[in-house]
Amino acid sequence: MKKVTRRDIMKAGAGLAVLGVAGDLVLPAGAVATSFTPEKGAALRVLRWKRFVQGDEDLWNANTKKFTELTGVKVKIDTESWEDVRPKAAVAANIGSGPDIIIGWYDDPHQYPDKLVDLTDLAEGLGNELGGWYPVCESYGKRDGRWIALPLGAAANCLVYRESWIKEAGFDKFPADTDGFLKLCQALKKNGHPPGFALGNAVGDGNMWTHWLLWTFGGKMVNDNNEVVINSPETVKALEYAKELYQTFIPGTASWLDSHNNKAFLSDKISITNNGISIYYAAKSKNMPIAKDINHSPFPIGPVGRPTELHLFTQAMVFKYSKYPNAAKEYLRFMWSKEQYEPWQQAAMGYITQPLKAYEANPIWTSDPKHTPYRDTLARMLPNGYSGTLGYASAAVMADFIVVNMVAEAATGAVSPKAAAAKAEKRAKRYYRV
Repeated sequence: MKKVTRRDIMKAGAGLAVLGVAGDLVLPAGAVATSFTPEKGAALRVLRWKRFVQGDEDLWNANTKKFTELTGVKVKIDTESWEDVRPKAAVAANIGSGPDIIIGWYDDPHQYPDKLVDLTDLAEGLGNELGGWYPVCESYGKRDGRWIALPLGAAANCLVYRESWIKEAGFDKFPADTDGFLKLCQALKKNGHPPGFALGNAVGDGNMWTHWLLWTFGGKMVNDNNEVVINSPETVKALEYAKELYQTFIPGTASWLDSHNNKAFLSDKISITNNGISIYYAAKSKNMPIAKDINHSPFPIGPVGRPTELHLFTQAMVFKYSKYPNAAKEYLRFMWSKEQYEPWQQAAMGYITQPLKAYEANPIWTSDPKHTPYRDTLARMLPNGYSGTLGYASAAVMADFIVVNMVAEAATGAVSPKAAAAKAEKRAKRYYRV
């Protein structure tokens, strides 16, 4: 047993109820105190992305209200469009003023790690209590051995498709490989039911399917040493495949952002797209007949022979300029705890896939078999900086949409696949200076 004194815990910022008891507190070795006493008069501002499913926002706000009732800490929640959260966070970091907590995207915290509160005590405590973090969460949340952000999970993508149209095209089940997937899309186009995938600067859907495409053919932006290797034969093969696939798309996808494919799918204009569970959620909540015909599948496997998925990863950052870091930590601890997190996941119908393994057992994943493909998405996920390390360069490459633009240019025929890969290489080397 390791003896932890009251003085030690106070230094760590932990606020356990038993601190009111005189004498020393004894905890098991390796245990982490994960409750934090808010500062006197604390009030918090939280900035997060706008919801895509109403249940997410409703339960998030209800849980926040419960936190205020329990702690007395008032919390003001602001929301921004997905595209606007990243620049807002960067501005806050640079000027040293803004929301106490920002829930942002991907590896953004790695652009300004010195501006963020160390969340190691909080993250390790939650990990110990809730089955541990998926490896990709540690890649995103940690830098130099400490947690600089707290993963919320991912608005994960699967392929969303119309079951009846797949069968009409001659397929009994959704193809598990890229060759079969291309044949399916060609058959659907021939039947008047084209697919549609975002090729505009879509933070979620555009990034996710284009990174999968690049990686599943063996291409990648950088190698293990952070050297730019995007201009490779494997990348060219991926772009040649993209060009063939694009011929099956509905017109207009070159300018699609994150909401366009949702609208097209729900209005019967496309047969397949990549998306979170929000399309199915919208159809079910509005009692649309299409809901019965919707199903989901993981992304097909390409020549690399293993899953290579990217999902819209989101995590919370606490900024050092905050006057109330303990209140911010306690808010996050409360919102990530089972009593709040599981009902929130259920209300959003699994829109966010969990970062902590204990939540695999949330009944939301088995209450409807159409939910289940989303459950293990983070276990299949690669970080966007693959196969290098996350940092300023990887975040900047994502923010600059280099992979999305490369695929779009090659697919639409604006430039050849080889020229698109060479252009992407030149752009990436502005950020990666090995």
